[in-house]
Amino acid sequence: MYIKRNLELVKLLSEKSLFLLGPRQTGKSSYIREQIQTPLSLVYNLLDKKLLLRLLADPTLLRQEIEVRNLENCVICIDEIQKCPDLLDEIHLLIEDRQIRFLLTGSSARKLKRAGTNLLGGRGRMRTMHPFCYQELKKHNFSLEKAMYTGMMPPHYLSANPDEDLDAYTNLYLTEEIAAEGLTRNLPGFSRFLQTIACVNTQLINYTNIGNDIQLPRQTVKLWFQVIIDTLLGFKLTPYTATVKRKAIETSKFYFFDMGVVRSLRRLNIITPGSADYGEFFEHFIFLELKTWIDYQKPRTLLNYWRSKSGFEVDFLIDGKIAIEVKAATVISAKHMKGLKALREEGFIERSIIICRETRPRLLDGIEIFPWKYFLDLLWDGEIIK
Repeated sequence: MYIKRNLELVKLLSEKSLFLLGPRQTGKSSYIREQIQTPLSLVYNLLDKKLLLRLLADPTLLRQEIEVRNLENCVICIDEIQKCPDLLDEIHLLIEDRQIRFLLTGSSARKLKRAGTNLLGGRGRMRTMHPFCYQELKKHNFSLEKAMYTGMMPPHYLSANPDEDLDAYTNLYLTEEIAAEGLTRNLPGFSRFLQTIACVNTQLINYTNIGNDIQLPRQTVKLWFQVIIDTLLGFKLTPYTATVKRKAIETSKFYFFDMGVVRSLRRLNIITPGSADYGEFFEHFIFLELKTWIDYQKPRTLLNYWRSKSGFEVDFLIDGKIAIEVKAATVISAKHMKGLKALREEGFIERSIIICRETRPRLLDGIEIFPWKYFLDLLWDGEIIK
């Protein structure tokens, strides 16, 4: 079964070349096969070892094969582009000489950054493919508790045995992705690192404390965090620091790209309402929904959080104007509004929202209280971020 994705790339691809990056198994190949209606003149899959070795030895083979076919003003797809960054020079030349548009997919931005490509000198755009989002699954009997257990990667969410698949996924990542990056041979240490940062998911990043926990230097921890971010397996949420009345802290928070990976790494059972971990996973779910919407619909949107040194906090701040607090409570009261009210005193907040598990939307003291499904429908309908 193929579930239609909310990412729309056809118009973008008609204008410019495009990088489509995302962790493995988020559905990039299926999306290209099922939803990209633009005919592809050639497809290169660099998971093909024989093809990869040929192109690594001589990247000009790409240009030779295109020239012999006399291809111009068409679309060519190259899968796993990060495996051969030297191809980007050839691609750049072909864009200039033959007006070819390339669809370049991959699971890591790290090698592309090291190659200094700068998105082909502005001749290519970038989009990130995320796991499923609620809007894609709501017509398919979506269950939040199931999503917290399996995660939202297509093969895991649809799997009859998600535990085994998630274990295999994390092991595959350790043996292939990190080894391919060539940044560490200490895979047992990196495994401990993954398990440790899964325990601080949604929290402030403290490199020193994490290093002490796994007995590794702070700089190693900092490097490995960057590997996680460059391979799109996690995100830093930076703080909003422009408040005047209450000074803000300046430490970023960390979120994994998938709830199921977090649960698997922490060896947790089913996450049920009222359990100790439910509030954290609920916040994580909303973060991933916001990040997916931004990356699919409005990539230049700023997403931050705010925490004052005196202890007030707001989970998410969009473009410095829309403040969002996430509470797993079924009844919202004044105690849940303290952070929003403190931030509102700064004078620049245009809209304050609490996302919760109440059943009907309402307004209290100028703060909009939205059931999570209601909020996500408004988000995808363009009623939250204009």
